[in-house]
Amino acid sequence: MLYRFLRGVFRLMFSVMFRLKAEGRENIPKEGAVVLCANHTSNWDPPVLGSLLERKVHYMAKAELFELPVLKQVLPRIGAFPVKRGGVSKDSIRLSLQLLKNGEIIGVFPEGTRSNAGGMGKKGAASLALKSGATVIPAAIIGNYSLFRPMKVVYGPAVDISEFADAGSEGLEQATDKIMTVIREMVRRHESK
Repeated sequence: MLYRFLRGVFRLMFSVMFRLKAEGRENIPKEGAVVLCANHTSNWDPPVLGSLLERKVHYMAKAELFELPVLKQVLPRIGAFPVKRGGVSKDSIRLSLQLLKNGEIIGVFPEGTRSNAGGMGKKGAASLALKSGATVIPAAIIGNYSLFRPMKVVYGPAVDISEFADAGSEGLEQATDKIMTVIREMVRRHESK
């Protein structure tokens, strides 16, 4: 209930503040496990990425946020769960895999931090997708969150990383590179329009 309410609030707010539009929503499966992977430019990215979809998107959030009085009540109700800085805990991985097993969507930013644009991707998204068999959907957040300047989120077709399923750590790196390459190409293509 709270998630649906906040999704509506964010949709309205973002459509006014950033003239936010979506492309490619038809690429999001109507059901089943999805790892939704996007570029990371702002703290606004999680609500922007998820508010445009009908399905609920779950995210890992910094554990410190769950220590704040209001947020510790709200975050779990809107699909966020804690992760410790400096590495993903076994509990976070376990919960992510359980959510995917239950056919949910996990939102992941493989760049890891907002300042890593163009850098090496983190292997968590590929690992979760390969372990769970989830569909990997790439997304590109286009725009720079300037007031009243148009922005859009482009949801791309699924990225097949099944060829890396049995290739160990090297396979995870290759799967991550494949996902990141698709996202970067989407960003480049749509920023030039």
